[in-house]
Amino acid sequence: MTLYLLGGLIVVSIALVIYALWPKQQDDHDAIKRRMTGRSAQSNASDIRRRAKESVAKRVIKSVAPIAVRPMQKQDAEKMSRLRIKLATGGFRSDTAPTTFLASKTIMAVILGLAAAAFVWAKGYAFPNAIGITMIGVGLGFLAPDLWLSSAISKRSELIRNGLPDTLDLLVITVESGLGLDAAFQRVGDDMKYVHPALSEELQLVTLETQMGIPRSEALANFGARSGVEEARSLVAIVNQAERFGTSIARALRNQSDSLRVKRRQRAEERAQKTSVKLMAPLILFIFPAILVVLAGPAALKMIEALSNTPGLL
Repeated sequence: MTLYLLGGLIVVSIALVIYALWPKQQDDHDAIKRRMTGRSAQSNASDIRRRAKESVAKRVIKSVAPIAVRPMQKQDAEKMSRLRIKLATGGFRSDTAPTTFLASKTIMAVILGLAAAAFVWAKGYAFPNAIGITMIGVGLGFLAPDLWLSSAISKRSELIRNGLPDTLDLLVITVESGLGLDAAFQRVGDDMKYVHPALSEELQLVTLETQMGIPRSEALANFGARSGVEEARSLVAIVNQAERFGTSIARALRNQSDSLRVKRRQRAEERAQKTSVKLMAPLILFIFPAILVVLAGPAALKMIEALSNTPGLL
């Protein structure tokens, strides 16, 4: 049964890939419209290059996601907005990210449900137990993408939190050298691309939003909401207050950088102090029994030998 299920999944996957790559009639209609409108060969070549850039996986997702996400399309706009914010905090900002995420929940629930059903059928469990194990598999598959997204958000937030002090130092240098705050964000975002890529991406988004006409305070507020880091939100508040009251932005950034650096050092010391406590479990479970066998083993063998040679004691 397991082999049949595996073979069926492979056949379905191959069929989906072939369906995604199969030339569609709409492409022929687009080509006819392009020739009728007199579009140049250069635009035609650009369309071909744009389509060639789409990976096979992306085309398969575009084909399968509407079907898989259909059972979850009844969510209201507020929930979808919160989902978009969570995905943006995790670093996924494409237009198809919510649809792909919801589709992954449905697909994982179906896959783990089928796997659990095949397992209970192979083991021959009773019907109530089989239903319970199958429902557990469906629930785990439904919750697996949420757990993965939470892990991605925490890792990205930690990267942004660790990169803020260095980024603020660079901002202080650029502001004190005579650059404006918008130009400083753009310059620091470009320079920190290879050191702290997550924070560099956020700063580049702030620059793009200000260039599009969004007020700087709103762009910084969006940065604080996207990052999911309390230190970033406090930085945004400090910059806005410094601009509102006319104080020195460089001095405010310097004080904030010193504070964040102290917090980063305190977090490192806290983790170092927790190391001894976390080592207790592996020491007791794995290392201490081996040491006990090495130290007490020879003495125990000699005691057993001595007791066996003394008939009156046994």
